[in-house]
Amino acid sequence: MARPSPAHVCQGPLRRREVLQAGLLAMSGLSQADVLAARAAAGEHSRDTSVIVLYLHGGPSQLETYDLKPQAPLEYRSVFAPINTRVPGIQICEHFPRQAALADKLALVRSVHHTMSSHSDGGIEVLTGKTPVRPDPASQSKSEHPCLGSVASRMLGPHPAALPRYVAIPQPLYMIRPAYLGLHHGPLAVGDPAAADFKPPVLQIAGGTGGQNLADRAGLIRQFDRLRGSLDQRGSFEGTDAFRELAVSMLTGPQVANAFDLSREPDELRDRYGRSHWGQSCLLARRLCEAGVSVVTLYIDAAQSGPDFTNWDDHIMNAGRPGHFAFYMQNRLPWLDQALAALIADLHDRALDRRILVAAFGEFGRTPRLSHNANGTGRDHWPDAQSVLLAGGGLKSGQVIGATNAKAEFPTERPLTPKDILATLYRHLGIDRHHTFPDFAGRPVPVLGEGTPIAELI
Repeated sequence: MARPSPAHVCQGPLRRREVLQAGLLAMSGLSQADVLAARAAAGEHSRDTSVIVLYLHGGPSQLETYDLKPQAPLEYRSVFAPINTRVPGIQICEHFPRQAALADKLALVRSVHHTMSSHSDGGIEVLTGKTPVRPDPASQSKSEHPCLGSVASRMLGPHPAALPRYVAIPQPLYMIRPAYLGLHHGPLAVGDPAAADFKPPVLQIAGGTGGQNLADRAGLIRQFDRLRGSLDQRGSFEGTDAFRELAVSMLTGPQVANAFDLSREPDELRDRYGRSHWGQSCLLARRLCEAGVSVVTLYIDAAQSGPDFTNWDDHIMNAGRPGHFAFYMQNRLPWLDQALAALIADLHDRALDRRILVAAFGEFGRTPRLSHNANGTGRDHWPDAQSVLLAGGGLKSGQVIGATNAKAEFPTERPLTPKDILATLYRHLGIDRHHTFPDFAGRPVPVLGEGTPIAELI
């Protein structure tokens, strides 16, 4: 029996746009029925907006970043000095001079709070907008609900140019799962763009932007099957050659390959971002969102940054290293300052500041009172107050929203939650936060059960 041509896989001729959509779905592990359903659900959605989340794993101190309290008692005040910014009356950490110079393009929310004090539970809270019902103090919990990126993947449907909707740089956040939306709505993990041998998964299979290795169809299909890996757990991917052929066509598409190709950026701009993991990750995120990816998460951790950086979990003996946490922070903060400021300036230079919204936050803040012992000085977990940076997205910038008390312990003005932050991000993406999905038991679960977009930003 003759094999059906890719143009007739979905029970009727497909336009090129639909072929590319089907190819992306095939890579994700969907059946023919899923393709038809996705086409119907996606309709002609053309919302051309994106969100970049810089996830500062470990929980950065509000007192050493955006909410310094220089008048607080010695045991509470920031260990760093505040500096003035471009906006009169707004001060931030002395290690953020680049952000200070473009503070008119930033919005700082200083009054975010919640109740989850472990890393995984805090991450679930801020990334899904759902409070874990069984908190795990050992930080081994996994999300029972999808995060922003998975929701965007499901709600926005296949991209017209077969770009992934949700990308994780360099890897997915460990506590987040697509849950009842299905594994195919998880992120495409692309690795470290600052690595000398960086080559994203799509380019590893494509063998180059020109598709010069397409003669080896069988080899490409075997590679695709290995990449797909465990995505077939639902049994929905039936392994048809036609769908794998469509996946190969998507993987060799020039727009997808070009979006990942950092070599297309001038050396001067790459240097401006910084040749670090952080800088090149921010640059790649901008390229991907400019091309049409909807959500990019950056896992800003220490693994790619060397032994003197650690993550943002600045308690005593973080990563088993004694000493004062300020030593690690003063190494780490300039890297964040360079990458984040370059990203924000670049969005404005390219007139992308309305299309792309940047959010930087961790899972919580740090204890206002400093801890001391024979091993050093640090701050512990503190979900009662944290600061969030927002930029771009057409939001009203050059302002501070909310305030904490004199010791940065808890909000005293305009208390907000991670759900309000997420509601603002969903609004930018054009996603109805009241929309419901059936969970594994068939019960309707809203995208966000609580939270509203922050009015001062809109």
